Amino acid sequence: MSFTKAPFLLLGVSLLFSTPSFAKEAGADEIGPAKAPSRPKNIVIMIGDGMGPSYTSAYRYYKDNPDTEEVEQTVFDRLLVGMASTYPASVSGYVTDSAAAATALATGVKSYNGAISVDTQKQPLPTILEKAKSLGLSTGVAVTSQINHATPAAFLAHNESRKNYDALALSYLDTNADVFLGGGQKYFSPELLEQFKAKGYQHITRFEDLASITQPKVLGLFAQVQLPWVIDEKEAKKLSTLTQKALSLLSQNDQGFVLLVEGSLIDWAGHNNDIAAVMGEMDEFSNTIEVVEQFVRENPDTLMVITADHNTGGLSIGAHGQYSWNPEILRNMSASSDTLALAAINGEQWQADLARGLGVELSAEELTGLDAARMQGQETLAIAIRHLIDKRTNTGWTTDGHTGTDVQVFAAGPASELFNGHQDNTDIANKVFSLLPKPKKPKS
Repeated sequence: MSFTKAPFLLLGVSLLFSTPSFAKEAGADEIGPAKAPSRPKNIVIMIGDGMGPSYTSAYRYYKDNPDTEEVEQTVFDRLLVGMASTYPASVSGYVTDSAAAATALATGVKSYNGAISVDTQKQPLPTILEKAKSLGLSTGVAVTSQINHATPAAFLAHNESRKNYDALALSYLDTNADVFLGGGQKYFSPELLEQFKAKGYQHITRFEDLASITQPKVLGLFAQVQLPWVIDEKEAKKLSTLTQKALSLLSQNDQGFVLLVEGSLIDWAGHNNDIAAVMGEMDEFSNTIEVVEQFVRENPDTLMVITADHNTGGLSIGAHGQYSWNPEILRNMSASSDTLALAAINGEQWQADLARGLGVELSAEELTGLDAARMQGQETLAIAIRHLIDKRTNTGWTTDGHTGTDVQVFAAGPASELFNGHQDNTDIANKVFSLLPKPKKPKS
């Protein structure tokens, strides 16, 4: 697949609506571009938090069938259309945090690191979800972090600091969003929950209760903070299930909807330099993209736009001068490094149990290092396990923070051509704004 030059943001909009669809070139012709209108009725914005280009490359090799010569494509290969720069407002330099990046993606305006949809003067900026709601569309978020974390907060609220979690949770009362799905129970007091219920929200905390929700509005909080690591619940498919439910609820509005979906914990695993957890989160984000892709096939008036807010960890596929990357251990692991470390701290046969959980035979040298780490506690042992996995896979990291690397953009559905080629993260937001319905003129 080849990239084409990005269209001009505003001058190109009307022209692009009349040009042949890029979907066939992108391998997305199954979605049915011939049936699609030029302007979407529904828009799904998906963010793989921290998902830099090496994450999607590593995921391709992680999913590769070693018994075949071919390296099989993933959904990311199939839907790739462009790239985006991620730098924040100049006051914060070239490397963004999640709040500034989400503000850019939600408002089309650069701001400082830590800002939640306010400008550099700390004045509120209109967001895509706010604009959509004002036009009569339904809105919602489905995420794996707490729902008042930086990315969903920037699409829903305004605050000078991403750290003001309680204030952000309270401000959600005024958004009138139709669907809130994710974690964050600790930030919603009984009093606040009563206020949500008074506004007509159904509040659930058990994942199995999702099936009983057939109408918006819903506030689903399924964990104290983050949802569990995917690698610890491989069959749960929580983000894809949350997204499927959100699509079902939001599509009841004949005027359309805008949904934000975030694979939040890709970033959290990257901050931990935890390649096994990264691949687990990437796998479920991929599953979720395919859920949305199927919705687009069945509803060709739906646009899906997927990107990352920034790159986390400086992941390298290969390290130490060695031309190799060996993901076998990642495929065989039965649990996260955190879970394996906890079991090893408490278990009498911890060495055998840990080897079994990793799916490898541990050398005497490795066991000696792990034993020393175990004496220092669970967190130190979890880090030692991650270092062992890095050595076995030959994975490299340059930081436990973010980097300034450009990120990929993926799209399908009506007007997906707008996102071809290189653009800034603010361009993505402005293009989405341009696709929202025009306000109806009052009758004279």
